[in-house]
Amino acid sequence: MLTGRLFKLSERTLAIDVVECQRIAVTIPAGAIIKVLSGNDDQTVDVLWESRRVEVFSCDVNMRGTEITMKY
Repeated sequence: MLTGRLFKLSERTLAIDVVECQRIAVTIPAGAIIKVLSGNDDQTVDVLWESRRVEVFSCDVNMRGTEITMKY
């Protein structure tokens, strides 16, 4: 389960945003930090990126993301 985990993307990644009730494709750049908010199904997850909630493929998070762990 990816929910609640932080990732740093190693490659740019396609995402879907909703703007004025329309779904548009956006690109999250390499090096961006994302937080997985929830899973929509087995294929996509909602993530928080720069205060925007967007949808990405979960396989992209797994293949292009490196989990950021907080050490206390």
